[in-house]
Amino acid sequence: MNIRTKAAVAAGRFVSWGLRNVAHRNASQLPGRVALSLAPQVIAGLSTKLTEGSIVVCGTNGKTTTNNVVASAIEATGKRVLCNRAGANMAAGVAAALLPKATANWAVLEADELSTVHILPQLQPAYLVLLNLFRDQLDRAGEIDHIQDVLVQALISSPQTTLIACGDDPLSMGVALRAQQKGVRVLTFGIGEDLHIPQDRVPEAKFCQVCGEELQYSYRSYAQLGNFACPQGDFARPQLDFVATNVHAGRDGSCFTVTTPLGASHDIHARFGGVYMVYNLLAAFAAANFAGVDAPTFQKTLDAYHPHNGRLQHFMVDGREVTLNLAKNPTGFNQNLSLLAADERNKHVFIAINDNFNDGKDISWIWDVDFERLAQAHCSTIYCSGTRAHDVQVRLKYAGIQAHLATNVQDFMHGIATASSQQPAYVLTNYSALWPAKAELESMGERI
Repeated sequence: MNIRTKAAVAAGRFVSWGLRNVAHRNASQLPGRVALSLAPQVIAGLSTKLTEGSIVVCGTNGKTTTNNVVASAIEATGKRVLCNRAGANMAAGVAAALLPKATANWAVLEADELSTVHILPQLQPAYLVLLNLFRDQLDRAGEIDHIQDVLVQALISSPQTTLIACGDDPLSMGVALRAQQKGVRVLTFGIGEDLHIPQDRVPEAKFCQVCGEELQYSYRSYAQLGNFACPQGDFARPQLDFVATNVHAGRDGSCFTVTTPLGASHDIHARFGGVYMVYNLLAAFAAANFAGVDAPTFQKTLDAYHPHNGRLQHFMVDGREVTLNLAKNPTGFNQNLSLLAADERNKHVFIAINDNFNDGKDISWIWDVDFERLAQAHCSTIYCSGTRAHDVQVRLKYAGIQAHLATNVQDFMHGIATASSQQPAYVLTNYSALWPAKAELESMGERI
């Protein structure tokens, strides 16, 4: 490091120490902002203390869980890992995660898709994991083709990086195809069988990434993910390197058999439900495998893993089971609704949608969510909250569903207090509503 970078690192570490030990606050971003303001290339300087390399995880949905599972799996082998576990995924968050003094074997870092163009040129990671691409925060991120352009540019700037991409996603494979043409090595993962599940009403991608012809599917897993091919023959799902078969994904958890590029097969199971979680865990297995994690260690990691970030966290409040999860775009929301519908018990539902800066002001996406599914999901009561509660209430009205208004989670819990305590509750929020809801649930009950 040069003198300027060393000074930036020292300043960042000082801010981190002050936040944690004096202000008792989260230090996931501000130290990185300070360091970057003093030395814009500080990530490159900090990356030199990584003895084995780094892995970057990006994608619209699932990157925090996937990133943290990969980090925990590598740590389970006895290696030291730097990780932005709290989900601070822009350049400042990555810089802050790299600030600790000690050297490390690996850095496992979640990255916002648009931030990869600032992170990859400096970090030069060994692997970039691309989980999926869906419309999200349109007023900030723009349309998906813009995100694809940024990802391709980022990969070209880091020529030694191997892309591990979802082979079932035409949009991710659009990035992979363009990157591969520029010399980037590409490996893929996906589900190798038809799961025979209901499909989303509004898929994200219908057309070939090469010629624009409408894609044909032999089956779809969810949204646009599945076994696709262009009738013109110029674009199709590739032969998958990491393949999941024998898939079961329900409310009680997920299990599948993964076959590796070398032909070995391993059974994986986790307490997290949903088809989307199968993809997340398959991607995590692939990345961890390349970092030297064997299948038994990966499974032990899943057995011990407990999310702390509001994603699929479970609480017990006054004898009532409450499930908290993030739902921030149509595809993510539909997957939450699928999990909710798989629970055949009568239930209460709380939906909180804000339009703060980190949420995006444009919430027109709620009209692409299949809220109609709630009509057959055994919902006793549905409550809406957040700055755009009335918008959600109107959307639900058009779905034929009556919803009540609630100020916050505590108001919701009080509203259902007289109902049977045997009925579970589901709390679905977007970004800025997640942490307040998590704090309220933690104050009212205990995590299970």
